[in-house]
Amino acid sequence: MDKYEVFKKQIYKLTNIDLGSYKEKQMKRRINSLIKRNNFRNYDNYFKALKNDNNLLDEFLNYLTINVSEFFRNPEQWKVLEDYILPKLIKSKGKNIKVWSSACSTGEEPYTLVMILSKYLNLQDVKVLATDIDNNAINNAKVGVYDEKSLKNVPSNFKSKYFTKLGRKFKIDNSIKQCVKFKKHNLLEDDYPTNLDLIICRNVMIYFTEEAKNKLYKKFNKSLADDGIFFVGSTEQIILPERYNFRPIKTFFYKKVK
Repeated sequence: MDKYEVFKKQIYKLTNIDLGSYKEKQMKRRINSLIKRNNFRNYDNYFKALKNDNNLLDEFLNYLTINVSEFFRNPEQWKVLEDYILPKLIKSKGKNIKVWSSACSTGEEPYTLVMILSKYLNLQDVKVLATDIDNNAINNAKVGVYDEKSLKNVPSNFKSKYFTKLGRKFKIDNSIKQCVKFKKHNLLEDDYPTNLDLIICRNVMIYFTEEAKNKLYKKFNKSLADDGIFFVGSTEQIILPERYNFRPIKTFFYKKVK
């Protein structure tokens, strides 16, 4: 058996992460660079070290999950959410809409969503579930401290209202943080929350194989309430969305249909 195939099976047993669902060329390149950086000879040596060194395992998981994020990433898409999607959702579902920010990385996305929802709802009525496979990313999200670069698209009124400058960093306000519940979640393996009105999954599907994407789109659709909305990333438009019982309503936005 190919050494990388053995490594994939070992990693699955250790972490429950299926490397076979990720595009192989990209994933092998990332893992090989980690092996080289840490001065291991091969996959076998590296895996033995991962089993016995939590710091090394954390580094592996962090590198694997590609935590690149920023507030209001692709601002024009958030504008569509703000001006078109959310008003209709709130009108039909009421103030207690159920929202899930999946693969939320270090928290910029769910916090962006809360800030936008604050224009329509009282913050005490805003509840967002945010999940990621990487514990380190979730811990950073809970802390809520960011560098200036990640705030480049934040509207000035939100920046002054919801962020406090700490040296060269910015800390997000507790009034925003308390609206988000963070939880570890593996999109490929774990059960999904149900009866959701809005799911956001952006800039993660590009790393998966077509087979994995098919599986995930079906799970996301099942997770939505009737007429729920699925919001995807700027390079992730769904080909033939009707296969998964989705109907496009705006670019990057899909409605669940029966």
